[in-house]
Amino acid sequence: MARKPAPRPSASVTPQSDVVAADDPRVLATVFRGKRVLIGVTGGIAAYKACHIVSRLAQAGAQVTVAMTEAATKFVTPLTFQALSGRPVYTSAWEHVESHDPQHVSLAREAAVALVAPATMDCLAKLATGRTDDVVTLILSAIDRSKTPVFLAPSMNDAMWHQPSTQRNVTQLVDDGFHLIGPGEGWQACRTVGAGRMTEPVQILEVVTDTLRLRRESRERTVKSRR
Repeated sequence: MARKPAPRPSASVTPQSDVVAADDPRVLATVFRGKRVLIGVTGGIAAYKACHIVSRLAQAGAQVTVAMTEAATKFVTPLTFQALSGRPVYTSAWEHVESHDPQHVSLAREAAVALVAPATMDCLAKLATGRTDDVVTLILSAIDRSKTPVFLAPSMNDAMWHQPSTQRNVTQLVDDGFHLIGPGEGWQACRTVGAGRMTEPVQILEVVTDTLRLRRESRERTVKSRR
């Protein structure tokens, strides 16, 4: 009997509008220029796709800070992200690059938005259970999600995505206020076709841009209503 696809939480975000415009730095600049953006990269083969996201945001005038788990550095070097962002890359919780705070609380407070792409099965499990034993989850733990949206772009193979533990963690993360983008379906590095493929960078940018624009418009309406 064929296995039914795992249900996605209703709060999960899915791409909808024109993806071509979302890849244009001029369009992105209307939302991201001057904003501090935190990009977390964890250890999956889709880590190379994060390069596109970082590059486009930097071209749009965003101040992009990349944090990488040790496993992520095995797929893409920190130097690559440093060159694309023009800023230091964090790979350890004990680095003091922009702040004297070893927990990097200042990075969390200053970020206008955070995105983890790819977010592996291990990363989802850590965030769902409050573990902070790498620099990515440590910084995310200090973000107030009621003020700063945190997006996760899951990436894993079909079997890992359909594990009951993963589905429980996804449900918990949505309940905790994280925004999930995808995953999609398609060809995977393990030579299979199925669910768990990371959403394409252009679509991720589209979702994040649309969400931030809607939040900004909502704040503007609130301000006008108080006048």
